[in-house]
This record gives sequence, structure tokens and C-alpha cells, in this order.
Amino acid sequence: MFRMFRLQMFAEAIAGTKIVYLYRLLSKQSTGSASGIAFATENSRTKSKDSDSTATKDGSVRTPGVAESEVTSTSLLAQGDTLLDELEKAMDNNELIEVWEVNLAEPAEEGDNKFKAKYFQGYLTEKEVTSNAEDNVEVSLTFGLQGNGVDGEATVTQTQQEMAAYVFKDTRPTGA
Repeated sequence: MFRMFRLQMFAEAIAGTKIVYLYRLLSKQSTGSASGIAFATENSRTKSKDSDSTATKDGSVRTPGVAESEVTSTSLLAQGDTLLDELEKAMDNNELIEVWEVNLAEPAEEGDNKFKAKYFQGYLTEKEVTSNAEDNVEVSLTFGLQGNGVDGEATVTQTQQEMAAYVFKDTRPTGA
């Protein structure tokens, strides 16, 4: 007998380079575009929820808490980087930061340079700079997010897309 399974047997896995994170201070939303951190080596988004347990005569009863989300980013420090300095100042001043998680493997149905995305607001809660004698300087950031985030579509410029992967260039001059 043949059984049907709801498996995506021919689905493609998404490469880690196709998920990019963009950041902007909320105070600059009317004047500046979001930016990615150069030389990102790893990003992650974690959502967790604690729960309390109450012992009863019939066994324990679980009461879920509030979900908490974090985004972490690890990158090599780029010479002349200004975004990391701006984010650190925002941390010092308790400024709200916008964060986009964009999936470049899933373009939107309509609109150029639009991709499936999730939007968050939160605060930079940790910055660590590691420099040892044998490797490049590494910067790790942790963003504590507010709420659950909102699904939508984000515009990612060609320049921002190039940060995620090499884009084919012709052999002819491109400048004016």
C-alpha cells in the first residue's frame, strides 16, 4: 500500500548566506536606510519561553511565561566601520534599534528587490570585541527584542545583497 506523507522531498535547503540582518536606529527611520554589518560570520535568532510549574495532587500544572527573543550577530571588524560605533552609542543611550531578518532566497511576488522578512525593534544588550594575536578582530552583538516581530517584505538594495554574496560583474567598465 502506498502512503502519502507531507514531506517536501524536493525542497532546497536555504544557505546561511541567504539570511541577512539589517539594522537602523529608530530615531533615523526618516533620514537613513538600514545597514548590514560587514563581514558577518554568523547570525541567529532565538525565541524562548519559561514556564512555572505548580505541584498539584494530580501532577504538575505548567503555566507558560512570556516569550523572549534575541538576535545575535558575530562578524569580523571592518576597518573604518561606523555602524558598530553607532550601535554601541545607541546601547549607551538606551536607544531603540530596528532589526530586519531578511530571507534573500524568497523574493516577494511583486516589487524589485523585495524579500520575505521579519521586522523587530529592540535594544543592543551586549557587545563583545575579541582580539587575539592569531586571528582577525571579532565583534559579537546581542539584541534583546521587544514583542514577537512582524512578518512582511523588506526592500534590500543591490549593494546590501552584495554583502551577502558575490554578484556577477561584467568585464566591461561599469562607471560613468
